[in-house]
Amino acid sequence: MEVNTMQTEYILRAMDAALAAGKEILNVYNDPFSDFQIERKADNSPLTLADRKAHEIIMTYLQETDYPVLSEEGKHLPYEKRAQWDTLWIVDPLDGTKEFIKRNGEFTVNIALVKEGIPVFGVIYVPVKETLYWGELTTGAYKMEGVTGRADRSLEEMKHRHSVCLVPKQMKFLLLLLPVPICRPKQKSILRKSERYTHVELVSVGSSIKICRVCEGLADEYPRFAPTMEWDTAAGHAIAKASGAEIYQAGQKEPLKYNKPDLLNPWFIVKRN
Repeated sequence: MEVNTMQTEYILRAMDAALAAGKEILNVYNDPFSDFQIERKADNSPLTLADRKAHEIIMTYLQETDYPVLSEEGKHLPYEKRAQWDTLWIVDPLDGTKEFIKRNGEFTVNIALVKEGIPVFGVIYVPVKETLYWGELTTGAYKMEGVTGRADRSLEEMKHRHSVCLVPKQMKFLLLLLPVPICRPKQKSILRKSERYTHVELVSVGSSIKICRVCEGLADEYPRFAPTMEWDTAAGHAIAKASGAEIYQAGQKEPLKYNKPDLLNPWFIVKRN
């Protein structure tokens, strides 16, 4: 999909939406009197005031586009309706809500544009670090630091003024793990079977930052053997593709697909091609 004028406008709009949502999230995060108004959803996952506010802000930006929005905090239409969507936005207004509640800073805003089940553009914003990752299949993948607002007027300006998410050759295997003990035996079994690496290091990182680490070349692979939803990975998947990496279904050569009947992802592995 080539980046035409309309799509460029939408990409910049998505960046603005992520930055605006990040600002609102930080307002809640940094408020010493905020209790986050934590609720529990049907699957027992937490929902905070920041999740709700970020969703509302992102919707004000994306509802002006021609594409429908599938947001974690929005209404999830049945597949019979969604199957008619050739192109859509997939959004996680606050990825890493548990990290947000822990106040460890490892949470993100994720926005992806998906066409025919394939992520073609993605933006991930890390509010506490003021770091913006973005990638588009024909433009490449980039990382911007110290970002609180978008000053550049075009993608070309951003492309030439900011550092690319390079994927240099690594000398070691760095595996990123979620701090969930039940998942570790499966992940460690992969390490025991691996003969490609002379050194293995295990690191815990929150939210979609793990995918970005692979895009930057700071990790070789990131396997995930625990439940995730499409909005957890869509933006990172687009950035991975643009940086020369991929997210494969575990044990297969097929990448993850999106806007499926079941929005739950299969187990997967993020790796460099």
